[in-house]
Amino acid sequence: MTHPLKHRCSICRKTYELEYEKGQKLPPHFPFCSARCKTIDLGKWLNEEYRISASLPDAETMTETEKEILAQLLFDMEEVDDIINEDE
Repeated sequence: MTHPLKHRCSICRKTYELEYEKGQKLPPHFPFCSARCKTIDLGKWLNEEYRISASLPDAETMTETEKEILAQLLFDMEEVDDIINEDE
């Protein structure tokens, strides 16, 4: 069953609707309203207009449990393809 979702583009501030079904892929330009707005956002990253305000964790000071939690989080977010245990 599809559900209409309303979303506001963070670039042009336009509110738009999209049909979404659980398990279905989101539009290729999501969370933006169009490929144009997605490209504008990418340009802002490349021009260093955006900044990450929190520092990244230092792996050397993290406990093994913290490393495992971070690795699983990155894997779940599909930021990494595989979790490798360097001790093995």
